[in-house]
Amino acid sequence: MNHPAILVDNVTVHYGDVLALDAASLSLEAARICGLVGMNGSGKSTLFKAIMGMIKPDAGRVLINGEPPAKARKEGGIGYVPQSEDVDWQFPLSVREVVMMGRYGRQGFTRRPSKADRAAVDLALDRVELSEFAGRQIGQLSGGQKKRAFVARGIAQGATMMLLDEPFAGVDKRSEATITRLLKELAADGCTILVSTHDLHALPQLCDEAVLLMREVLMHGPPEVVLQPEHLAMAFGLDVLSRDLPDPEAPTPAIRKPPTRKFQTVPFRPRWAGAEPWTSSTSCLNR
Repeated sequence: MNHPAILVDNVTVHYGDVLALDAASLSLEAARICGLVGMNGSGKSTLFKAIMGMIKPDAGRVLINGEPPAKARKEGGIGYVPQSEDVDWQFPLSVREVVMMGRYGRQGFTRRPSKADRAAVDLALDRVELSEFAGRQIGQLSGGQKKRAFVARGIAQGATMMLLDEPFAGVDKRSEATITRLLKELAADGCTILVSTHDLHALPQLCDEAVLLMREVLMHGPPEVVLQPEHLAMAFGLDVLSRDLPDPEAPTPAIRKPPTRKFQTVPFRPRWAGAEPWTSSTSCLNR
């Protein structure tokens, strides 16, 4: 029986009294790129954590290829690219060491890399165009290079599923193009990709489908349909269709002239004794 790559079935999550996800449901097939769209606080990061098995839903279930998320994560099937603020960039790890973390599930208790591990890391670094920075401390990379390093970690890991939380935030155009190319290549190789992003303009070129989230899944379909203004209004709380737009036939409003400024001559006396006062016109007083 073929199972969806990701199945989120009526998942509800609370943080204390705060409702983060409300009966959210989502089904994503393998080898697809899906964009996750929603405002801050809509539950995108919580959904990622539920898919990775990092939090237990209060209700509902999550299945990865028909199995619990914990099993998929243990087997190294899920790669994750976090938001920049979730990473301690001062930690003394090189780029190679960060990518090597993707191989930990294949190493023994001593975490001693094998020849195959080193080869997988070299291949991943080359694929994301970071080979020349392999020995550099991870925090010394640019924003885009940091994202690519974590994509490389997922590639070295051999993940069949990649979750990316705002991968295009604060990245340069070259890194954005490189990441987009990589994601499309990974999907063509059979990898399932879920991308959280605020870059709505790039979504149709990147994704096969899109999900609109506001604690629940409001819409799931082709990007060009999901990104219609009336649909975005449901997620972002904007009455897009009823915004007051300028009437092109209306006359141009008159431009109000600023009030005339009058200058007052103010006497100035130097501090040294015996000096005569002199006048300055630098003080501007509105009347």
